Amino acid sequence: MAAAARTLSEVAGAPLEAGTLLRRRRGGGRRSPPLPEAPSGRQAGGRGAAMAEPGRLERLERRLRELEDELARERGGRPAPRARIETMSPEVTDTNPYSRLMALKRMGIVKDYEKIRTFTVAVVGVGGVGSVTAEMLTRCGIGKLLLFDYDKVELANMNRLFFQPHQAGLSKVQAAEHTLRNINPDVQFEVHNYNITTLDNFEHFMDRISNGALEEGKPVDLVLSCVDNFEARMAINTACNELGQIWMESGVSENAVSGHIQLIIPGESACFACAPPLVVAANIDEKTLKREGVCAASLPTTMGVVAGILVQNVLKYLLNFGTVSYYLGYNAMQDFFPTMSMKPNPQCSDQNCRKQQENYKKKAAAQPKQEVIEQQEEIVHEDNDWGIELVSETSEDELKAASGPVPELPEGITVAYTIPNKEENLITEETVAESEESLEELMAKMRNM
Repeated sequence: MAAAARTLSEVAGAPLEAGTLLRRRRGGGRRSPPLPEAPSGRQAGGRGAAMAEPGRLERLERRLRELEDELARERGGRPAPRARIETMSPEVTDTNPYSRLMALKRMGIVKDYEKIRTFTVAVVGVGGVGSVTAEMLTRCGIGKLLLFDYDKVELANMNRLFFQPHQAGLSKVQAAEHTLRNINPDVQFEVHNYNITTLDNFEHFMDRISNGALEEGKPVDLVLSCVDNFEARMAINTACNELGQIWMESGVSENAVSGHIQLIIPGESACFACAPPLVVAANIDEKTLKREGVCAASLPTTMGVVAGILVQNVLKYLLNFGTVSYYLGYNAMQDFFPTMSMKPNPQCSDQNCRKQQENYKKKAAAQPKQEVIEQQEEIVHEDNDWGIELVSETSEDELKAASGPVPELPEGITVAYTIPNKEENLITEETVAESEESLEELMAKMRNM
């Protein structure tokens, strides 16, 4: 079984030895079919020599899935994946994975939940947040997912959700695709094992988010940034500003107790370069900030919360229900969820952001303005059998007398309320002389009144 695990790692990227790899099985010595020879060239780039022979890459990926299935059967077995479901059904049965999702339609939350199958979402970064985000979208029945990452699964990742120890050594995108395909075979997947910040890969990344939708040649509906460094965020920001692509950014702090999500609509809301973090604004190479033997903290709870609010925002945006947040933070120390929205910076350092702002202004100016007329409703007292009316017990003069002084303010600014002067409104209390009569005698006097 250990040999099988090594075989998976080798197919994922390590060089293969010449000849065939043998594996021992429990109860027999059947040999596995020979593996095709691995393509030469760098694997981390994702599109080296394998692109020269696309057929070989498909064979390798197919053989990888066969080996993973065989390894899973050796470790206890699992049932075959279910058949694909062509149409979402609201029928409540034990075998319908969409019944509880379709219940949102019956309860009036979502008008047309089946529409989720028409959307394509790109997830950049399949780590602590991105992997859980991809899983949630897969379980919700998204139409297509594009996954981008160049890292491999490590045992150091096991404090997070999603990945499992037997996947160590596999590329994150391939391990994620295999797991997600078993969860929901109705979803289409496209994975890219490369770093988007390099020049060649950046061009390919832009091409896929421009043409990688369910209908080839059309752009994706949303790009989700789940990366852990500013260089990749700025690369996504640059691509989306140039293409006018709507995207959502997410992140978790290094101390693992706070995070945020942000919706970025080029030209309409602030992009990542409009108000950059200090590291980006000061042009600091973040690689120089890392120290040997020191790593950022990581909590599966915080990453799960951030992934949850990110996917919730995605669903609200795509399916048009609820209020979509432009920015939503999370502070685990105080259970605080701040929210806000930011306008784009007219002096943004990204020229494509400035172009998108001009385009948005032209579109807004071309749309007819709708004047909102505020109508004050008259207070109408309903007639009743007793002729009772509600009237104020305090006159306007009494109300002004009870109010405090109004400070001098610039034009257009008014105070919500004033603080009464305690000394002027001090009520003199009358004291009652003490009496030697008992309580019973006083009560008898009250009865005789």
